Amino acid sequence: MEVFEYIAKTFLQIGMLAILFYAVLYFLRGTRGSNMLVGIIMVLLVMWVLSTQFFKLEVISFLLDGIWPLLATAVIVIFQPELRRAFAQLGSAPFIYQNRKKEAMGEVASAVFSMARRKCGALIVLERETGMRQIVDDAVKLDIKLNALIIESIFYPNSPLHDGAIIIRNDRIIAAHAILPLSRNTKLPHDIGTRHRAALGMSEESDAVIIVVSEETGQISLACDGILHKNFSPEKLIRFLNALLIERNPGSATDLNITSDDVIYENHKDEVDNGH
Repeated sequence: MEVFEYIAKTFLQIGMLAILFYAVLYFLRGTRGSNMLVGIIMVLLVMWVLSTQFFKLEVISFLLDGIWPLLATAVIVIFQPELRRAFAQLGSAPFIYQNRKKEAMGEVASAVFSMARRKCGALIVLERETGMRQIVDDAVKLDIKLNALIIESIFYPNSPLHDGAIIIRNDRIIAAHAILPLSRNTKLPHDIGTRHRAALGMSEESDAVIIVVSEETGQISLACDGILHKNFSPEKLIRFLNALLIERNPGSATDLNITSDDVIYENHKDEVDNGH
């Protein structure tokens, strides 16, 4: 029993240390001090191998034995800004996700209304619970922090990625040039374009929120749960996005004070599935 307990504690400690080291390395990746730290460690390792294994340099070996304990202090000095930011984030952990979501929605709204003023067509998919792996796999995969200028540059006319949709997960753009399924419903008004049909089709097959900017009129529309809404002001769009993506409301028009005049088309998924 004591042997089993000893083995269990050993593996538990190894697992905890492995997770800790992985978290630290993952957090420090790409920082300005990471390359410096790697360089220092490589130089010390090379000197240690040469002085102890090959040339038996006692003085250098003695100095290196005293340097290794100082490496922990060097890490604190080198990564002081990163460590300070990490502890600040840790202290406000319950609010990080919501704040990042609000910032992301602000960036999306800013880009949408800028493109609407210029009548620049756009199709933006905001992922919720339903995954979109198949669509992402067939698109151009990205991993970019959400920014209004990046969204506008993607949909700029004649840019390589302006056709299709972009997929946003949390606060990152994960794909562009994505082809969405068109709505199969034959009752749609004839004047609805391809972007709006794709937005409605995507909302019929998932719980995603899809924003459309019309290239002809600059009108902003939003599809969710088989309903296509129109005529969004900045305040109305932000309120709608906050309710659907941050507060996690079901997205009914009644709950969000969306009138029937704002609905282009309301569809039911079972009608589409049955071919009605």
